[in-house]
Amino acid sequence: MMEKNGNIFSKSLDQKIIKNKNMAKLLEIVKHPNEILRKVSREISLEEIKKPEFIELMKDMEKTMIEKDGAGLAAPQIGKNIRLIVLNHEGKNIIMINPQITKKSWAKKIELEGCLSVVDDQGEIYYEKVARHKKVSCMYFDKEGNKKKIEAENLLSRAIQHEIDHLDGILFIDKIEGKSN
Repeated sequence: MMEKNGNIFSKSLDQKIIKNKNMAKLLEIVKHPNEILRKVSREISLEEIKKPEFIELMKDMEKTMIEKDGAGLAAPQIGKNIRLIVLNHEGKNIIMINPQITKKSWAKKIELEGCLSVVDDQGEIYYEKVARHKKVSCMYFDKEGNKKKIEAENLLSRAIQHEIDHLDGILFIDKIEGKSN
């Protein structure tokens, strides 16, 4: 009986170790002026989405975005030039693979914007006014590889535009309102 309990204890300990291996990791944020942030990211194949390392990367990005208190996170910000973004909208995470804006409102809104990858000399997030479309429509694939469409406005619209810019090698500081080129 004791041996049986010992085996059960050993088995549950092994399961805990395996669970810990599968826990999401906090990733390091790439900071401007790193050249990775200026590269256009490649599309992700539907075969890649099913791979364990890609599933782990999505979880790691979600954890990193939440822990760093970001509204979103794009793969280039963690050193991967692939078309993957994670957004936090009203407490729920949205994972977008190969996102593409298909429609933009004519109207724009100027608001303060910041970025986990753009910090000042003290390591604090730098904020500036940026004009963004009030509304966007976006096509993307979800984490299961299903094609989705989202109609976004306000903060979600701004976050989608900001994160897709990262996939195209563009930073919000390139779009500062009133900045002369």
